[in-house]
Amino acid sequence: MIEIKLPDNSVKKYNEGVTGLEIAKSISNSLAKEVLAITVNGHLQDLTLPIEEDADVKLHKWDDQEGRHAFWHSSAHLMAEALEAIYPGIKLGIGPSIENGFYYDIDPGEHNISENNFPEIEKKMIELARQKNRFSRKEVTSEEALSRYKSEGNRYKTELLEEMENQTITFYNHGNFSDLCRGPHLPDTGYIKAVKLLNIAGAYWRGNEKNKQLTRIYGISFPKQKLLDEYLQMLEEAKKRDHRKLGRELGLFTFSEKVGPGLPLWLPKGAQLRERLENFLRNVQVEYGYQPVLTPHIGHKELYITSGHYDKYGESSFRPISTPIEGEEFMLKPMNCPHHCEIYKSSPRSYKDLPIRYAEFGTVYRYEQSGELHGLTRVRGFTQDDAHIFCRPDQLKDEFIKVIDIVFIIFNALDFSDFEIQVSLREKNGNDKYIGSDENWEKAENAILEATREKGLEVKVVYGEAAFYGPKLDFMVKDALGRNWQLGTIQVDYNLPERFDLEYTGSDNLKHRPVMIHRAPFGSMERFVAVMIEHTAGKFPLWLAPQQAVIISVSEKFNVYAKKVSNFLNNYDIRALIDDRNEKVGRKIRDNEMSRIPYLLIVGEKEESENTVSVRRQGEGDKGTMTLEQFASLIKKEVKSQIKT
Repeated sequence: MIEIKLPDNSVKKYNEGVTGLEIAKSISNSLAKEVLAITVNGHLQDLTLPIEEDADVKLHKWDDQEGRHAFWHSSAHLMAEALEAIYPGIKLGIGPSIENGFYYDIDPGEHNISENNFPEIEKKMIELARQKNRFSRKEVTSEEALSRYKSEGNRYKTELLEEMENQTITFYNHGNFSDLCRGPHLPDTGYIKAVKLLNIAGAYWRGNEKNKQLTRIYGISFPKQKLLDEYLQMLEEAKKRDHRKLGRELGLFTFSEKVGPGLPLWLPKGAQLRERLENFLRNVQVEYGYQPVLTPHIGHKELYITSGHYDKYGESSFRPISTPIEGEEFMLKPMNCPHHCEIYKSSPRSYKDLPIRYAEFGTVYRYEQSGELHGLTRVRGFTQDDAHIFCRPDQLKDEFIKVIDIVFIIFNALDFSDFEIQVSLREKNGNDKYIGSDENWEKAENAILEATREKGLEVKVVYGEAAFYGPKLDFMVKDALGRNWQLGTIQVDYNLPERFDLEYTGSDNLKHRPVMIHRAPFGSMERFVAVMIEHTAGKFPLWLAPQQAVIISVSEKFNVYAKKVSNFLNNYDIRALIDDRNEKVGRKIRDNEMSRIPYLLIVGEKEESENTVSVRRQGEGDKGTMTLEQFASLIKKEVKSQIKT
């Protein structure tokens, strides 16, 4: 017998070799029908794999990210099976699950596949799903796997296998289909009830523009048709909220091919909106003892070799910049932290000086592949609300908690109330992609976990999602459409202080190493603004809106009074503009509501004689007549309620 510990800390005994599906059935038949995957001792695996030793387990249903991962990974295999049936001779690349759905990269050979073929492929997928073919896992030798794919002429799978020395090679089979895969998968294809293929695109093999361009087909699937219908409805709403569309309509930003793809140009309204966000955070940072710093957009290549960024980000960085001096190379900075380390190192430090908190809205650069660029959410140049805290080990937990407090202040001001908190740690095995000693990693991970416990936060622990230099705390915000965005990150780092040989003199008069906290509550200004646009549908909180009010004159006779109102509001720092176009009032109201201006102030003969304005609120309609003082007080009160700290 083996002992199985469930998430509620209850322990049940089962025969050795019990499967996750059998555990679910022993709890309830209804659970067994809904469960999709299982985590065993931190490792996600198939429900049908035997468990041979005592283990902590968690069963995953559709509502769990892990459950959806297994569901969509299985759906990618189902789509590949359908494609092979319809288009004989195609070559398969990779087919993972993604945040919303799945894709498969294929070499179509002589076939021409387009969106016009989607209905046929979807029909075939459902036909195959209804066969309820079991997903079975099989271990093979690398020689067997290579022999198969070489005989098929599939150079993509062959290349993957040639890089998998000393690894267990597994295939998953269902029906007449077999694919190289680690899993996990559903018990059988019958779980997949509804399928929709979403789009088709070109994708260079393994993201390298030097490789052949394959055909990538994106799709999504669900265990119920109702869920697919709801998702498609959400997609329609998302199109209306698309930040690229609204950004143009609201005059916030633009792009220019002459400037370069992925390099946004901020228009006046967008620049002002960004400035308000930055000033808001600057004011909060002053309260928390941060000092502003400024660093250049480039740095010596050696700087990033020292930090480890060149090794980890080299492929996704812009190429080094050579100078007339032989061997001298600079780089567009991929991160701000190495520069801040050099600022810390510029003067001797005492234990009495710590903590030191440096903050910078620093622009960094990454060479994202052209196919990955997307509006403001994936760009090649972006500004981080970056800060780095250098502290003593005994100060670490308190400093970490203070950063959590700052994140909550920002979320409250921007009405992000639905979010999850994720602790991202190293992978349990295979830590070659991380820098630093195990001892430092353990101290950093424990500090984060202790801080979250002290704050009473409910967190999700995920292995393998840490930064290469340290663990982190990520805030996953759910927007108005139920989509998750990673906004706000806090990272603990014992490694960069070692790499840069950072020191302070302790009370014992000896040299000690500081701990470093990386912190970016917004993440990047570009991505944050994109999320804000889509979350609010362009109807920003009053304190952030580019224009807080528009003054609409009933006719040109009242333009002078409109100007008087504008001057009064401007003296109260209320952002207001005048719509004195020669148009009917109804047209002006409609146009300005489309511009998502929070307050519409109508002025005519009655308002002029009484020194008042007739007030309409975006989405709420008529709010009655107010004196100018009453309206100014209303605005100030609303703004204060939104940005309370």
